[in-house]
Amino acid sequence: MIAAIAIGRNEGARLVRCLDSLQGQGNQAQGNQAQVGRIVYVDSGSTDGSVEMARARGVEVVELDMTKPFTAARSRNAGLDRLRQGERPEFVQLVDGDCEVRPDWIGKAAAFLRENPKVAVVCGRRRERFPEASVYNAQCDREWDTPVGEARACGGDALMRMEALDQVGGYDPRLIAGEEPEMCVRLRQKGWKIWRLDAEMTLHDAAMTRFGQFWKRARRAGHAYAEGAWLHGAPPERHNVAQVKRAVLWGIVLPVAIVVLALIVSPWLLALFAIYPVQIARLARRGGNNRAAWENATLLTLAKFAEALGIAEFHLRRLTGKRAGLIEYK
Repeated sequence: MIAAIAIGRNEGARLVRCLDSLQGQGNQAQGNQAQVGRIVYVDSGSTDGSVEMARARGVEVVELDMTKPFTAARSRNAGLDRLRQGERPEFVQLVDGDCEVRPDWIGKAAAFLRENPKVAVVCGRRRERFPEASVYNAQCDREWDTPVGEARACGGDALMRMEALDQVGGYDPRLIAGEEPEMCVRLRQKGWKIWRLDAEMTLHDAAMTRFGQFWKRARRAGHAYAEGAWLHGAPPERHNVAQVKRAVLWGIVLPVAIVVLALIVSPWLLALFAIYPVQIARLARRGGNNRAAWENATLLTLAKFAEALGIAEFHLRRLTGKRAGLIEYK
């Protein structure tokens, strides 16, 4: 049996599209039936009627206790706990409530898992629904175009083997972001494999049209990098270590060093900040030297400052013993 878990809060019409796309799964793929049986929606305090919309579609609803600290990982675990009640599925499709699952995705993914018993997680191409709406949406779409084949991690949308999830205890509910890559580390440590197929998987609606949203999303990524490296940064995994190093170098070390040199030696040394436009030009040329490449290079470089802030916030909270709050961009 194949089941599905969608999580969300105040997704409105996006949630309707998500649940309808799951209920519409029933296509044949390589001779394997891919119909989704149970669908669980985990709601985290919606006020827009999301719970009622889900129940009207015959979907099982779990309303998360919002008096406890919320994380997406906790929501996903609550969905998995509901699926463990009754007949347990062989595979489970995890999806964010702002995503629409493509009609033939689950059939292809389930067929692949059945043919490859060592693979725990299979994902495909997540696309942004409105990449033309903003440079930030367009960057999301490029970010999700990862290499096909064996991978180190997946994102929030993926078809997973229930046996493997049980073996590692699901998601770490403490993480405010980056919960999928962290769980994939533990899966790979148990001998499981993660795979990316060359197949359309989901349409995502980032609805990211303002610089402030982009900044918060990058800051959250930095926090996730830092926490992942803190948990699994030691060899041989070195999880997120490279990402943390790059963010700290470009977002903290270089600007601080330039300012200090300018104060001690000469204000003319502030010209060293030209290293940032040089870096943008280098990345743009490597990416194709077109408009999209220049936009992407600029955002990647600016993101390092926000990522560095997220890294600093994680370690400050770790040292002071304060629990991290959510960093939401919409």
